[in-house]
Amino acid sequence: MKRIALFPGSFDPFTKGHQDIVLRALNLFDEVVIGIGNNANKKRYFPLELMKKHIESSFREQTNVRVISYDDLTARIAREVGARFLLRGLRNTTDFEYENGISQVNRFVYEEIETVFLITSPHLAPISSSIIRDLHRYGQDVNEFLPYSLTEG
Repeated sequence: MKRIALFPGSFDPFTKGHQDIVLRALNLFDEVVIGIGNNANKKRYFPLELMKKHIESSFREQTNVRVISYDDLTARIAREVGARFLLRGLRNTTDFEYENGISQVNRFVYEEIETVFLITSPHLAPISSSIIRDLHRYGQDVNEFLPYSLTEG
């Protein structure tokens, strides 16, 4: 049976920290599906289609990574794409507290789903999408934190 993991998030933007989690997860799973979810509580800063294009270009060499967007419960999408695992990155204990609750609810929706947490690589731990958005909003170049360039298409 193929081991498929869904890596869900708003990815607004997708960072080098996110990329690191996906690349490391490829050692554990046959396929990683990056799911850009529509979070009703968040207004996107970067357009979803632009982010999808950038993420796809970041993994063009990895044929076992694909990118989807969705507007549904994450656990339902995992079942739909054949994923038995949800992949999440943890930078700190605050991330764990937040993710732990979500993982419990996902098991309620899809009993067979397992959440797998990978600890963020230390040199990437300070990077967060919200910090990058703030820097970008005020004109700071953020390309060093991203696996693609925002200044190109």
